[in-house]
Amino acid sequence: MIKFIPLGGADDIGASCYYLNISGTGILIDCGIHPRKTGLDSIPDFSLLDFEPLDAVLISHAHQDHVGALPFLIKKFPHVKIYTTPQTKEILNLTLHNAVSIIGKQLDSESGIKPYTHGEVSFLIQSIQDYSYDENFIIKGLLHDGERGISVIFKDAGHILGSASIFIESEGHKIFFTGDINLSPQAIMSGAEFPKIEIDTLITETTYGSTESTTLPSWEDESKRLAKFINDITISGGSVLIPVFSLGKMQEILTVISNMMYKGKLIRAEIYTAGLGKKISHIYDLHKYKVKRNMPDFEIKSIPQKPILFPHFYSEIKRSPGIVLASSGMLLKNTVSFELANYWVRQNNYGIAVVGYMDPETPGYRVSNLTQGDEITMLDSTIINKALVKKFDFTSHSKREEIVLLGSKLKARNIVLVHGEESSRDWIGHELLKQSKKVKLYSPVVGSAIILE
Repeated sequence: MIKFIPLGGADDIGASCYYLNISGTGILIDCGIHPRKTGLDSIPDFSLLDFEPLDAVLISHAHQDHVGALPFLIKKFPHVKIYTTPQTKEILNLTLHNAVSIIGKQLDSESGIKPYTHGEVSFLIQSIQDYSYDENFIIKGLLHDGERGISVIFKDAGHILGSASIFIESEGHKIFFTGDINLSPQAIMSGAEFPKIEIDTLITETTYGSTESTTLPSWEDESKRLAKFINDITISGGSVLIPVFSLGKMQEILTVISNMMYKGKLIRAEIYTAGLGKKISHIYDLHKYKVKRNMPDFEIKSIPQKPILFPHFYSEIKRSPGIVLASSGMLLKNTVSFELANYWVRQNNYGIAVVGYMDPETPGYRVSNLTQGDEITMLDSTIINKALVKKFDFTSHSKREEIVLLGSKLKARNIVLVHGEESSRDWIGHELLKQSKKVKLYSPVVGSAIILE
């Protein structure tokens, strides 16, 4: 018997966490934190595990909405074994330590959660067992009902460095968990791989299910649009701010900018970066031959980058137009990108390039929808925006048609739709049912148990 229970991230994007009980062995896939919630509401509902065995955690990739709650889980279940790819393990050593102070500031005595420490993170990292793509390993819990254990293989998900889809097989039942998957190439990542055999159960993300794919241009076309935008701003004497996530988006957009400069499509200007993203870029370079990627010889460190050093940075950027990449990607308060945006919106001839998803409840969403002359409140003062803001689609997730095609190729008889809003899951579910009336389609909510046969 296989039981599936979402603890988070079923009908939403955030706090991704999914439980599988396979013949008495309890497996958790991902353990994320919700970016716009606080306290107990921001983490998966671990109480759903009170009467279930838990033996192992499989981590698909290192974005906080998939791994940020892992230290809280280990406090409650210190015995569990953690498995991920070598690249994700290295990145986690940076991102989880970086999150210690951030989480500490967000939690108070009424939050219901005790913050974790650097010591606890170090212990957690040391306990992680890593396996490369396509390397088989076995999980077998204490209460496992069967002679043979559960076979697990990580497949390249094409989302960010180290990201994995997960192939699980037990007693002939084959499960494929997509995680955050991108079947198309980006600037660095070259696209996902998946099993070339029929499976029984597909658990898939539905992030872009409600997005019309004709509105999602290719990376090549968007690169040209971004280059033109930067050229127009810098020629007028202004500078461009690009808010990015430290992991994934910073490395990809840096590479886009470098490629456009090399091709002569982008004016050469100073590039400024800061913080955790530079350290993560170093890990990208270290693993350039260990994972499948475009331009394996290319190194991000070969791109000339200057640090963002306050308070002299503003006078420096005034003297010489530049391109500035800073996190957070959603312009969250008390971050470098938020402070820079507060300056940018006050400047004539400056530009802000929005290259990623902005949650509707974040400052980044408000900034991304600005036109020149609009009012916006930044740091408790209302000002008139002077900057030119433009949106670009550099997606790191699969288009909805690609998810449907994946379901068709794998010929799964059970399909579980997660990691998406209701409208996204509805569209993908409808298209999958059009292809096969025999498929059992599930669109669960947090806490709802599904028995997979």
